[in-house]
Amino acid sequence: MFFVHLALEKILKAHWVKNNENNFPPKTHNLIYLYENAGVILSDEDTDFLQMMNTYQIESRYPDYLTQLNRGTSKEQTEEIITLANQIFKCLQEKLP
Repeated sequence: MFFVHLALEKILKAHWVKNNENNFPPKTHNLIYLYENAGVILSDEDTDFLQMMNTYQIESRYPDYLTQLNRGTSKEQTEEIITLANQIFKCLQEKLP
């Protein structure tokens, strides 16, 4: 899930660079903040998904928290999250030049 979050973060930062005069994205991992300032439009369901994905914004220095978080996500939930993330990523990718 960490890597799913990371992929979404990077595509949102690509939009940030594309759509902002100051083309240096901020040093944040907050998907909602990036989305709100990236100049793209997603559905309410997609933004809710981004908010949920912020849960997986884990710094590598917190391995105990990461282990605990991974135990709470079933295989089925993981597959659903990956499917939804792929849809959002592809949507955002299509909006890049």
